Amino acid sequence: QVQLVESGGGLVQAGGSLRLSCAASGIIFRLNVMGWYRQAPGRQHELVAAISGGGSTNYADSVKGRFTISRDNAKNLMYLQMNSLKPEDTAVYYCNAQGYASVPLYNWGQGTQVTVSS
Repeated sequence: QVQLVESGGGLVQAGGSLRLSCAASGIIFRLNVMGWYRQAPGRQHELVAAISGGGSTNYADSVKGRFTISRDNAKNLMYLQMNSLKPEDTAVYYCNAQGYASVPLYNWGQGTQVTVSS
């Protein structure tokens, strides 16, 4: 059974930083492209950043230069370091394995709330 557990969210002022973590189980983690998605109220899930098993990364234009995605294949963990946070980054953040055309492969976990105050 696949489990994706996100943590590390919180309330932060604009310009602040947070580090999110994702613990994955039930998948061969190192073989999966993994991604961080976010969902703001009233909006669909948006892919924020993705990382291949070998460490190649890509980012949404809105977070380039501010967010850094990383992973630890030995521990089945993925991270998202978020710096220079903006109010528009406010959302629930989720991790998932990424399939064709960035479609998430598994059911969403509970997510972790990130709220950035102005």
